[in-house]
Amino acid sequence: MLHGLIGRKVGMTQIFTEEGDVIPVTAIEAGPCWIVQKKTLERDGYEAVQLGFGEKKLKRTTKPLQGHFRRGSVTPKRWLREFRVDSSTLETLEEGYEVTGDIFTEIQLVDVTGTSKGRGFSGVMKRHGFAGKPRTHGTHESFRGGGAVGAGADPGRIFKNTRMPGQYGNTQVTTRNLEVVRFVADQNLLLIKGAVPGPNGGMVCVRASKRQPR
Repeated sequence: MLHGLIGRKVGMTQIFTEEGDVIPVTAIEAGPCWIVQKKTLERDGYEAVQLGFGEKKLKRTTKPLQGHFRRGSVTPKRWLREFRVDSSTLETLEEGYEVTGDIFTEIQLVDVTGTSKGRGFSGVMKRHGFAGKPRTHGTHESFRGGGAVGAGADPGRIFKNTRMPGQYGNTQVTTRNLEVVRFVADQNLLLIKGAVPGPNGGMVCVRASKRQPR
């Protein structure tokens, strides 16, 4: 069975249990996705399916991609991602098939992968959580600085991976072992407990968890 698909983050909300407890959830538009291509062991060296999600105008699609979608019997899609499957599952799937979020009705924990919000060039306090320097006792114009980054004579250089200012965010982030609370079939909404990476409207990949929590 296929245990993953592409979705779009809608936003966060909250739901109430029968006991009156509040559960913060993230709503994800889970599909529908379409199988664009099948990857076989003989031809590609591994077994997977390529899913497409989100409509895309034909004039915005390159000629090679138009032919790629045409061979898969689907209309042009905005996002393409691959999901590994076993040989028995691959035989049951065909190009052009539709995949919806109901595949998660029997799955309790999922991993959500998305691109985190870009914060631009940030200092060490915002990027790494540094405490900063005191505002008195002779500190001059360096209240939010990172301090010394290395010795002088020995080793005479800055070590790799030293935490310094730089690009913050806009990277691929995976949040693991999130609980699937509910799937609203008529709206293709997957309600997942907690927060997931990325902004509202951003693309996310939802997969069944492989690493169980300790």
